[in-house]
Amino acid sequence: MAIVVRLDRVMADRKILLKDLANEVGITNVNLSKLKNGKVVAIRFETLNEICRVLECQPGDILEYVENE
Repeated sequence: MAIVVRLDRVMADRKILLKDLANEVGITNVNLSKLKNGKVVAIRFETLNEICRVLECQPGDILEYVENE
């Protein structure tokens, strides 16, 4: 996949736990964990918006394009 999820890096920078972010965003720990580990194929803009609001970041801080080899 060419899109890499960097949510773990942003969470570490902000010193926020998965369960705390999930509560703030309003999604389950399981769904947030899947997103964090890159196990999803889609994300709702509403969810991305809430993650960015809580983490005070931009979508580009969380999602990165990496060229396939």
